[in-house]
Amino acid sequence: MNNNTIVLTGGGTAGHVSLNEAIIPELIEKGYKLHYIGSSDGIEKSIITKSFPSVPYQAISNGKLRRYFSIKNFSDPFKVLYGTIQATRIIKKVKPSLVFSKGGFVSVPVVIAAKFANIPVVIHESDITPGLANKIASSFAKHIFTTFEETLKYLPAEKASAIGAIIRPDLFNGNELIAEQLTGFKANKETIIIMGGSQGAAKINEAIYDNLDELTKKYQIIHLCGKGNLNASLKGKPNYMAFEYVTNELPHLLKISDYVITRAGSNSIFEFLALKKPMLLIPLSIQASRGDQILNANYFENRGFGLVLEEENLTQQTFLESITKLINNKETFIDKQKAANPSKTPAQFVEILLSHKK
Repeated sequence: MNNNTIVLTGGGTAGHVSLNEAIIPELIEKGYKLHYIGSSDGIEKSIITKSFPSVPYQAISNGKLRRYFSIKNFSDPFKVLYGTIQATRIIKKVKPSLVFSKGGFVSVPVVIAAKFANIPVVIHESDITPGLANKIASSFAKHIFTTFEETLKYLPAEKASAIGAIIRPDLFNGNELIAEQLTGFKANKETIIIMGGSQGAAKINEAIYDNLDELTKKYQIIHLCGKGNLNASLKGKPNYMAFEYVTNELPHLLKISDYVITRAGSNSIFEFLALKKPMLLIPLSIQASRGDQILNANYFENRGFGLVLEEENLTQQTFLESITKLINNKETFIDKQKAANPSKTPAQFVEILLSHKK
């Protein structure tokens, strides 16, 4: 057992990596040796290897766990089994004192392997209802942390606790001058940032394009459209700047932004809450997800942090009407956000996490 080594896992979407991104610098500063176990082609690989080249990244096989019938349900368990064997070899070699999982399908083999090796596993669940991967992994975990109090009713009471949102401190270090250089915009003009998630969102992108002429008459638009979704015909359009996906630039772009239009992944919306940004939330539909984003979005709307526009109701007209309502009630949303419970920093979370180390 190497008391100075910790294994991190989680992937599939940026939301399953962002907390790991936030705590890696804190753990390195404390002198811990880190290893990251992820998939060979998931977004976690590009994020971790680019941001932390000194952290060894090891890829394993993973299969998707589905709640619905698919022919792949017959083959993917073998991928999970092979991934568990691979993860077991890695864990036996590096001998960590702790495994921390942020969820996603790739985390399941790692968590199972750690349990068999008698290594304590700690999981973090961001959404109101646990994802299928975390539901399975919770059986093998020493402890599960949640963002929402409501999540605790879905988990074993004896090993789950709600700790609130964990917000990266660098998000508060945005610089308006850098944002102006990135966008060509003016910091004193109202700006809307649109984020469809790491993979983009076709329906949101379409709504932006349909309303772009109207929106750019009054506002500056920062559009994070997703990989491969840049619209070349809009390059150079006044008051419009598009990016496929940003990382280090995000704090600066948020600094210059007055409003956020986004999906309703828990990590992101709590970050915007901490930054006091009124939000228009367009959660993934129940047809495209397990419904977690709908629950997150409704939770935020009920507390007055923003508005919800369901994807099924997203049209050119409803999109523009929702933006107008958001902007007209800006101060009301900000007042509610100021009254919200304070978030934790990654440094505070690391202290809690390390208390579970073997």
